[in-house]
Amino acid sequence: MSEWLTREEALTRLNVRPQTLYAYVSRGRIGMRPDEMDPRRSQYRADDIAALATRRARGRSPQAIAESAIAWGEPAITTAISTVLHGRLVYRGQDAAALAATATLEQTAGLLWTSSAAVSFASLTPSIARQSGASTAFARLSALAAEGRPSLGRRPAMLQQDGAAATSALATALGAIFGSEPVHERLARAWSVDAAGADLIRKALVLLADHELNASTFAARVAASTGAPIAACLLAGLATLTGPRHGGAGAAAIALVEDAERLGPDEAIARWLAHDRPLPGFGHQLYPEGDPRAEALLPDFEIDDGLLHLRDAVFAATGLHPNVDFALAALTRSLRLPADAPFRLFALGRSVGWTAHAIEQVTSNRPIRPRARYDGPAERVTSASSADDCD
Repeated sequence: MSEWLTREEALTRLNVRPQTLYAYVSRGRIGMRPDEMDPRRSQYRADDIAALATRRARGRSPQAIAESAIAWGEPAITTAISTVLHGRLVYRGQDAAALAATATLEQTAGLLWTSSAAVSFASLTPSIARQSGASTAFARLSALAAEGRPSLGRRPAMLQQDGAAATSALATALGAIFGSEPVHERLARAWSVDAAGADLIRKALVLLADHELNASTFAARVAASTGAPIAACLLAGLATLTGPRHGGAGAAAIALVEDAERLGPDEAIARWLAHDRPLPGFGHQLYPEGDPRAEALLPDFEIDDGLLHLRDAVFAATGLHPNVDFALAALTRSLRLPADAPFRLFALGRSVGWTAHAIEQVTSNRPIRPRARYDGPAERVTSASSADDCD
């Protein structure tokens, strides 16, 4: 039977701040449950804490550094595109939240791609497809990738053209109707959203455009390091984004909200945590004091009571702040967008960042090929080899 520790005991054994403990819980690295004697308090699985403390005690050998670079350690790849600095998201030296106040996704692409020409994601040909969503997006990018030119040896301006074409196709596949307007206006028209709602969509897309070396961006860069076409790099990013721990977090946040409305916030939170499920929409490893993307988006529209009650209950139980997935769930409910709108907005906005990183990776001309730390059985000598040794 597992041993469970109080908050104070967990903090002492790990020698960390409360925010760090909550971050470990949100990442699923430490199991947490309500205290049976006092449901207002939480308990933390001792086995998880012991394993984490052991890993922390291994030191910073070159091997440990290399391993941590793949899992929330020091950056494994040098980039000039974006970073998280003092709790703020920065795009090429500009605060992303400040940029999102007025910029379009097209203008953000120009910044991240360092494009000398205006970037357009216009679609002047009416789409034949009647459906839109993830499956359509995969089909469009797959077709472009199959026909695309390898990226190695080509000038950045040519790669930017490929990126614009791939993002334009992705926008149409994700629901933006044809037209020459900025892509957020085309999405708003498709979703029957007014001008104020269109501006919220614009802001969300800009805030989602990049987030340094997240999983989908790393996948896009790996593809680019092989010389794959830009559309194939975006396809690699899109495939990675579909995971429940990445682009699927928005849908999970909506599910948590619905559970909270049905069961009550406290009961819903207790059930999720009791099954060792991190609370989607809350907490972020890089933002222990709060996600600046959520902080930039949430004040601009009215949040319904169900979400407000959940937000307050989660903070009371865990100390975790809403993240961008919570903001996307709230935006979806406020504007009455399609249920998969969080994923669509995430994929479309992040395609700009995938393209920027793919171009940067190609122009660096450096392959990405980590080495594995073998932990399998020792090499065995075959019977044939043994016979030869005897001769």
